[in-house]
Amino acid sequence: MQRKLNYFFRKQEYIVQAVTHKSVSTEPRENYERLEFLGDAIIDHVISENLIREFPQGDEGLLTQKRSALVQKSFLAITGERMNLLEYLTVRGSVDLTQKKVSINQLANMYESIIGAVYLDGGIVPCKRIIEKTLWCHRIEAWESVNYKGRLIEECHSHQLKPPRFMVESTRGPEHRKIFQVAVTIGKERFAPGIADNKKTAEQEAARIALEALALSD
Repeated sequence: MQRKLNYFFRKQEYIVQAVTHKSVSTEPRENYERLEFLGDAIIDHVISENLIREFPQGDEGLLTQKRSALVQKSFLAITGERMNLLEYLTVRGSVDLTQKKVSINQLANMYESIIGAVYLDGGIVPCKRIIEKTLWCHRIEAWESVNYKGRLIEECHSHQLKPPRFMVESTRGPEHRKIFQVAVTIGKERFAPGIADNKKTAEQEAARIALEALALSD
């Protein structure tokens, strides 16, 4: 794996921890969960920085939507699959990797934990290089493939939930630069709103938030 990353660890215990599932050890310093937590933050930071450069005129709504498409679990899992990360996972047989949702979770978690391990071992520079080489370079694919609103409708149907309702709660700002706030309700439950400079983007962001809250985005 280190050859694939083009990064060689000075402290091997970091990479060992990064590929160890909690089914092997529940000790926090012996499985990947702490590194996954750290890697998630590092990935957000690097992607956000790159987006600021790529869209110098982009507002918060646009930047949030673009970042969300890249850092969602399903796309991180695609990245992990490209890197064949499951080949390196140390896990007990009680974890059924043949189940799609399980394998998606593990691939995404491992990608994050490896980034966290690299950061602790070598700092932000090698993390940026790895993220840009393995994730950022596929950004167009991520942006073109995500339809959070459609996915939310499908997931509600498959989980026998009421169809989502999208409501524009408020608009503000001058006519040529309005900001829309859109919230999703499913049955009686209202989720945090999406905010963007157009209604469609706000709806997509609201749907993404609802998917994450329902744990259906995995």
